[in-house]
Amino acid sequence: MNKQPKVNIGDRSVGEGESVYVIGEIGINHNGSLELAKKLITGAKAAGCDAVKFQKRTPELCVPKDQWNKGRDTPWGRITYLEYRHKVELSFEDFKVIDIFCKQLQIDWFASCWDEPSVDFMEHFEPKCYKAASASLTDISLLKKKLSTGKPLILSTGMSTEDEIDNAVSELGSENVLIAHSTSAYPCSVDELNLKMILTLKNKYPEIPIGYSGHETGLAPTWAAVTLGATFVERHITLDRAMWGTDQAASVEIAGLHRLIGNIRDIEKSLGDGIKKVYESEMSQRNKLRRVKDIA
Repeated sequence: MNKQPKVNIGDRSVGEGESVYVIGEIGINHNGSLELAKKLITGAKAAGCDAVKFQKRTPELCVPKDQWNKGRDTPWGRITYLEYRHKVELSFEDFKVIDIFCKQLQIDWFASCWDEPSVDFMEHFEPKCYKAASASLTDISLLKKKLSTGKPLILSTGMSTEDEIDNAVSELGSENVLIAHSTSAYPCSVDELNLKMILTLKNKYPEIPIGYSGHETGLAPTWAAVTLGATFVERHITLDRAMWGTDQAASVEIAGLHRLIGNIRDIEKSLGDGIKKVYESEMSQRNKLRRVKDIA
């Protein structure tokens, strides 16, 4: 199989032979609070994340009109769904603070933009790349808008057929594109993770870096994804899985994030290069225990 090329996200090269790029998906787990967002960024940096990711929507464009006035119980009381969507959106001023904060901590940040005006909004901050949520995989106009910025684009493939993935790649091409295997269930049952799709995608798109966006409650499947060759991984993160919010239960708390990333780094080291060798650390045992030392 051909080596996948490398795509540069900020100062990091992502692809075969490179250290796994780890994304802490804050998403909307900040619940509209800048202070909570900053705590999550700080936790992600301390755990060793390479980047954090947010979500950005224009609620009037992303929420179907028949859903606007439906009631929802929230921390702000019972409000309409449209009002709720506005409550969990961070403002331009909030993102200005986040941009400065991430630069100070030296951690990349970017966003999944769910509509085209949100891409224009994010361009003010010159993010390192863009993400397309699984729900947006068939919105070719939006995908092209993101790619037209010149930034790398990560495509998530949950809730999608192989034909839909093929079509997106056909429309976009492979340059500056990365693909994340995913299953869009929150949280996702382990028997629906289908991690071998990572191998399928690597074989089908050898010119595109393949990664994994996980929504499971445990850590082992993400480690398995790295073993299968994921060049980047993304997990939702939270300060407390019991917090209010739709994505909290499928998220990793900061203590777990430390374990997740620490073991990813150990897995990278342990995989090696596949070339058999005799290590210096084996020589004393070899000299002591091997009775027949040479093979003719």
